[in-house]
Amino acid sequence: MNENLFASFTTPTMMGLPIVILIILFPNILFPSPNRLINNRLTSLQQWLIQLILKQMMMMHNLKGRTWSLMLISLILFIGSTNLLGLLPHSFTPTTQLSMNLGMAIPLWAGAVITGFRHKTKASLAHFLPQGTPIPLIPMLIIIETISLFIQPMALAVRLTANITAGHLLMHLIGGATLVLTSISPPTAMITFIILILLTMLEFAVALIQAYVFTLLVSLYLHDNT
Repeated sequence: MNENLFASFTTPTMMGLPIVILIILFPNILFPSPNRLINNRLTSLQQWLIQLILKQMMMMHNLKGRTWSLMLISLILFIGSTNLLGLLPHSFTPTTQLSMNLGMAIPLWAGAVITGFRHKTKASLAHFLPQGTPIPLIPMLIIIETISLFIQPMALAVRLTANITAGHLLMHLIGGATLVLTSISPPTAMITFIILILLTMLEFAVALIQAYVFTLLVSLYLHDNT
């Protein structure tokens, strides 16, 4: 057992060189491009799930927002597959790094906001000042709305990082406790092992839910600006 609780969150290296780029590119292997007239069951299931998710997310968008469909479906597939692969033993989860999540959140948020200011300038500026605001409160509300706008990408990144990191830490702690209790109290170790199995099942759900939540919030930001 590794004594350092946060060792699994450090960027892996090989011969002194970080290999996080290879890890990020690895999920692409899981989603091959179909090149046959009749696909196998796995590819057909993947395509059906992609179409189902895409249809649900694009239902509220206009034609301008639907041009982001490829970006959004690629985002949810990447985050979901990365989170699931991170649950494997001795693996590294890139989505536990705040820098990487900010690298995904800031460009997508900025693209949505710039699109709004470009195509709906008046409506975008109107968000800073709700209708019917008393005159003395106008400067304060503009400052508050501006801060809330710039906090959006930070909230996206921190939410994903915190949920994935907390789950991995909890699994690490319960797994270590189970290993220690094996030689001290086998019945108690069996109980903690069952808890660990249930927590692992929960983490599989959290990995997919967080990918969906991240993409859905980006989609909502885009909907507000198109």
